[in-house]
Amino acid sequence: MNFISCGGEKDFPISDNITFEQIYVPVIQGKTTPIARLKLESKNEDILNSLEIAILSDAEFTDLSIDMVNKEGIEESLQGEFLKGENRWRLFEDKSLLPGTIELIVKVTIPEDTPLKSRFSLQIPMIEVSGEKVRPAGQQNTFAYRIGKALRNEGDDGVAAFRIPGLATSTSGTIMAVYDVRYDDSSDLQGDIDVGLSRSVDGGNNWEPMQIIMDMVEWGGLPQNQNGIGDPSILVDEASGDIYVVALWLHGKPGTAAWRSSEPGLTPKETGQLMIVKSEDDGLTWTKPLNITQPMKDSSWQLFFNGPGKGISMKDGTLVFAAQYKDNEQIPHSTIIYSQDQGETWQVGTGARSKTTEAQVVELLNGDLMLNMRDDRGGSRAVLTTSDMGKTWQEHPSNRSALIEPICMASLIRYNQNWLLFSNPSATDGRYNITVKASHDEGLTWPYANQVLLDAQKGWGYSCMTMIDEDNLGIIYESSQAHMTFQILPISEIVSLEQQ
Repeated sequence: MNFISCGGEKDFPISDNITFEQIYVPVIQGKTTPIARLKLESKNEDILNSLEIAILSDAEFTDLSIDMVNKEGIEESLQGEFLKGENRWRLFEDKSLLPGTIELIVKVTIPEDTPLKSRFSLQIPMIEVSGEKVRPAGQQNTFAYRIGKALRNEGDDGVAAFRIPGLATSTSGTIMAVYDVRYDDSSDLQGDIDVGLSRSVDGGNNWEPMQIIMDMVEWGGLPQNQNGIGDPSILVDEASGDIYVVALWLHGKPGTAAWRSSEPGLTPKETGQLMIVKSEDDGLTWTKPLNITQPMKDSSWQLFFNGPGKGISMKDGTLVFAAQYKDNEQIPHSTIIYSQDQGETWQVGTGARSKTTEAQVVELLNGDLMLNMRDDRGGSRAVLTTSDMGKTWQEHPSNRSALIEPICMASLIRYNQNWLLFSNPSATDGRYNITVKASHDEGLTWPYANQVLLDAQKGWGYSCMTMIDEDNLGIIYESSQAHMTFQILPISEIVSLEQQ
């Protein structure tokens, strides 16, 4: 992990009664974000005499404020002054404290155009309670905060929710994010859902308005809320520059999730359909959705579709998406689909492991494919490899051990010939601690020294990564602060220059 320690302040004694705790989240451009809390135990007639908050940063701040919450849950703003030129906040006047536990919540606001590579750290050099000046405990090693962009959030374009991110960089350097546009609520299919796309031509700093690239409209005489399409995955053909997006379309079957309502069969009236669109002009325009369900889907399977996120272009030109299906006993299996003729036809592999669903795929240095899978057993990721395009599978040494998870989608990409990168909620009991990890041994180990925490708070937890260029990683994820949060992470913060 990366740490920043603040220094240079007067050395007040450290208090045992007052503690500092970071709220480690992406600090969203243009939004007020709670980033830390102070906790203290107040006695009868205690008075808060003074308080100083200092920020060390290369970025500009619009405001810093403090809210006080007492043991009754009553919240009020402390009266203070934020000195922008010094990035420092000071209490204006004495404040009487009620007895019991008091929380002081530190909030910051940054401009809309704050550079995404900016970082800052926070320090409480002094707090004075009833005439005693101390330094809060818990500030020995503090994380540096990172800036995030709310690429999509609740209410944007009148949409209730945005979910299920995919991210890729085109051969010309354009970054493209795909996601579910869930018009009415945040629920999965079935519903009024389209696939949206956002493009950035300047490395992720600015983004064009959203465009809808997959919309099944009122097909088959049924309204749009019975023709939803979602769970997208995006792939860049490195040879041709063409871009593909696949997604699941569900026709009819209102009121029940596709995972349960899709049935055996091949037709749209029976079962979910795997659809694909293509762009030959760097994501500016797209073909109409084409159905590629047949001949890949076995008619006995209840459901067959892609793994959301992104696909890959192999060294030999083969295009590969992760996929999944529920068999005739309704047991899910992760697998792959692939094309060896530049997307004209597609083939499907066998199931890699039972009770696995959303997966991501990378090509290993020896030409094998690694499938990294969400495992319904929980606790950790399943990892298998294939040397024959999914006809047979072998258990990887890291299977069910190296990467913990709370049962969630994750992202896996290759950085260069030496490194794999992985992101997910790094926890077993909930979707929090969104973390980027790096492996220098083809996924056998993921050293703690090569991990970066992005968001410690709970969210929906899905993520997808792309290399913006050789020096910077881009990630889009369902954070605690926005439906689709985009951040830029210099690769040197994950992999040191010596390791590269």
